[in-house]
Amino acid sequence: MARPEKVRLGEILLQQKLMSEEQLQIALAEQKRSGRKLGKVFVENGFVTEAQISGALARQLNIQYINLKQYNLSPGIVKLLPEIQARRFRALALEHQGNAILIGMADPTDLFAYDEITRIVKTPIVLAVINETELLSTIDQVYRRTDEISGLARELEQELGDTHIDFGMLSATPGMEDAPVVKLLQSVFDDATQIRASDIHIEPQEKRLQIRFRIDGVLHLQTETDIKIAPSVALRLKLMSDMDISEKRIPQDGRFVIKVRQQQIDVRISTMPTQYGESVVMRLLNQSGGTLNLERIGMPKPMLARFRSIIQRPNGLVLVTGPTGSGKTTTLYGALSELNTEGRKLITVEDPVEYRLPGINQVQVNDKIDLSFARVLRASLRQDPDVLLVGEMRDQETAQIGMRAAMTGHLVLSTLHTNDAVSTPIRLMDMGVPRFMVGSSLQAVLAQRLVRVICESCSQPESPNPTERQWLKQELADSVDIHTFQKGRGCSHCNGTGYRGRVGVYELLEVTQAVADAANHGDPASFIKVGQQQMGGQTLRKHAVELAITGKTSIAEAMRISNQLEE
Repeated sequence: MARPEKVRLGEILLQQKLMSEEQLQIALAEQKRSGRKLGKVFVENGFVTEAQISGALARQLNIQYINLKQYNLSPGIVKLLPEIQARRFRALALEHQGNAILIGMADPTDLFAYDEITRIVKTPIVLAVINETELLSTIDQVYRRTDEISGLARELEQELGDTHIDFGMLSATPGMEDAPVVKLLQSVFDDATQIRASDIHIEPQEKRLQIRFRIDGVLHLQTETDIKIAPSVALRLKLMSDMDISEKRIPQDGRFVIKVRQQQIDVRISTMPTQYGESVVMRLLNQSGGTLNLERIGMPKPMLARFRSIIQRPNGLVLVTGPTGSGKTTTLYGALSELNTEGRKLITVEDPVEYRLPGINQVQVNDKIDLSFARVLRASLRQDPDVLLVGEMRDQETAQIGMRAAMTGHLVLSTLHTNDAVSTPIRLMDMGVPRFMVGSSLQAVLAQRLVRVICESCSQPESPNPTERQWLKQELADSVDIHTFQKGRGCSHCNGTGYRGRVGVYELLEVTQAVADAANHGDPASFIKVGQQQMGGQTLRKHAVELAITGKTSIAEAMRISNQLEE
């Protein structure tokens, strides 16, 4: 392909009637003032979309426009262009076309980038236009650190040889930032952040050390390396989190903050002695992900409206229930961020504090110094709060103090481990909370789970098998066949899993007068019946089936939620 000509973006958009002369002049004036790229100014002012700019460029230059979301990349071809150059030139190597390589560029008129890419790949190139936002997201996904991590692990292994060197101590000293253990961990954190992992597991086995990432709730093996490096890795992490490095026989907890790829990551770390060494698990909490928002969690609109009106009440208890890892904390913090106004005092009592919110008083429970949930909760009530968040109703004492606070003019938000919304009031009574207290202070119970979302880049139709059809019939009766279902095939965008991201599945029990009266009567069966009537069939299973019908998730994922409920 011939070297592209330099074109004026504004003139192209005018010619193709995508923008007015007046809009162009506004954007040019803003560009002159701020020095930002003209295309970005157009998009931020809402004059055109990124897709419209890409389409206009493709038509003007008579080249292809490629939607990366629908494009399955080959890691072998992508790596022909190193990551540094891919980011610098906003370009991706896409495929072989005869004796040339198809290169996608956000700005195919960048002549310097064209010359440099031709020099790097040492092959004639053919250009296509790609969307910059999709390009940057794809670069994060495809330039994984797997080879780098394996290489650094081997380097560390060679340096250690057969003797045990205290690398953790060594790399804590100034000038040792290039120690292999430090570079190895930096690459592990880089890779985990790049692919949105929520946890990193470093697990010593008999003959090898395995590193796994939890992505969308499922563990994936990242790398396996020699077991010799395990003590150095554990030691370095313990140093970073101010743990006792001399103690390897008992579990320890800690936390530290690191900056990865311009993002602030809060790391909660837990170590545990196992047969072959210390197992380390780290939970990654991205503090720069913006404010937590109830709009984004996937609650159906009518339910969201009801939930919002409930959390605006001046007093009462609102519980969010579900198993570990079902997104309860995210929902509660979303509610807190809406309640966090100048006129309210908010206090949270947590173990541990998961997200840091400005303007809120957050207290970390510490059992070692007898700073228990109950003790902090009592003290919090003397701090004149309007809203209290109790991390978990884990025992009778905490539950009763929380309930009393709810009855005396405070709004209390908390979590409980129960299977569904209807069984939650019964669980509170089983914990020893008096019936009258449950009936009079509990306002609502939101039960939730998380299902994986089908990757939109490889989504394809799927027909239910006999077991799935039978399960769907419980909700859809004979209308199963009029619906179409989807599943993910697996592609480069989702690491071959067929899923990318997760979304919540919800049910809401509002404690009306009828539900409160039933709670006071002491017959669990009749209470469950009244509770189910109040919910009107809007159950977790129904919401999961709706997500499968709309192609958001697969039937297998929706069924997984149902199986959790029936266990």
